[in-house]
Amino acid sequence: MSVYTQLTDDQFADFCHRFGVSFARAIPITQGIKNSNWFIQTTDDVDGAHSYVFTLFEERPPEDIEKMAIILNQLDGKLPVAAPLALVDSAEKCYVIRYDNKAITLVPCLAGSHPQQTTQAMCHEIGAALAMLHETLQALQPAEEYGVPLYPWSEVRDRERQFMPADEAKLMSDIWQSYTDLPLASLPKGLCHLDMFADNTLWNLQVGEERLTGLLDFTEVSVEHYVMDIAITINDFCTTWGMAEQGESVNFDRSKMAAFLQGYESKRILGEDEKRALPVMLAKAAVIFWLLRLNVIHYNRTEGRTGDNIMVKNPDLMKRLAAYHWSHVEKAQSTVFVLEHARYKDDDKNNDVEDFKIIGVFVTEQQAQAAIEQLKSQSGFKDYPNGFHIDAYPLNQINWSQGFGC
Repeated sequence: MSVYTQLTDDQFADFCHRFGVSFARAIPITQGIKNSNWFIQTTDDVDGAHSYVFTLFEERPPEDIEKMAIILNQLDGKLPVAAPLALVDSAEKCYVIRYDNKAITLVPCLAGSHPQQTTQAMCHEIGAALAMLHETLQALQPAEEYGVPLYPWSEVRDRERQFMPADEAKLMSDIWQSYTDLPLASLPKGLCHLDMFADNTLWNLQVGEERLTGLLDFTEVSVEHYVMDIAITINDFCTTWGMAEQGESVNFDRSKMAAFLQGYESKRILGEDEKRALPVMLAKAAVIFWLLRLNVIHYNRTEGRTGDNIMVKNPDLMKRLAAYHWSHVEKAQSTVFVLEHARYKDDDKNNDVEDFKIIGVFVTEQQAQAAIEQLKSQSGFKDYPNGFHIDAYPLNQINWSQGFGC
């Protein structure tokens, strides 16, 4: 489990009293890799129940955690979140205790359980919830005043790449460069969660009635491209992670991704630039969490953190997911989509081709589909609106001088 700072029962009692809570017992929480967390039982709890979660933030400064409290209050009532309690001994509204230059918060427990696996219905629901989060937080302006700075992952990349095998370093560099080449300026940005993994959500998991009951861990909320937040969430919710005894496999489910995107677009429609950027963002998001896990190992080593209380997630799993997504990006980059149009005559119900021509060559299928919608109403095509079709051709199999074909 991840408990880095040890506290005594007397300290827990004093801290909880400042939030107006009567302390009985602290129970370490096993999930998480960066903060120390405990369930708090109060003197009013019965049968081993616990009413609150006590968090000591190991890295984020108290000022950032105060901003997080404002964000949670903004979401409260629209999404299932737990807003931090206010201190009862403070003249001004304050949600954070400062201890050893670290922040402490106390939040009410939310009902539900962490899912061990996800369904398409759950992916649809979390997609809608993430879109609602993006839309709701637009009210906090300027967004930069509420979000924390993005972590300097390029520095971690440069440090870790020195120790990687050549093929891993190339994979990371290729993905990073492809991300840099995206039209980033055209992609919508705003406050994003950036850590919406399944273990940061709670659900009613009754079979057939799965329902989202809690969104957790808002410590990473930053101003970022919405499509990056989408990619991070898809990567965990749409992947089945095999355990050690199963060879630590990585199985990505594209039908779950489709369900997620349908849920997201039920609340916020994605732009065409966002849709085109998503495959690269999926790969980049996997790289970020690959680096995050390597960074945790580095941080634990340099800080001398050892023992049973330290949990480290396997960075190789994210490396494998990055490689999977990159293979799809490479395949898409080596394929063109040819839009063709045929006019048919229907003499005696014989659908003979009257006229056939190539309209254009497109980088993505979405671009070809968009061209169809534009052409349907134009002169020369409106009388034959159903004659369009799209063919995909590998670039290395196209004979440009003699026409298209494999």
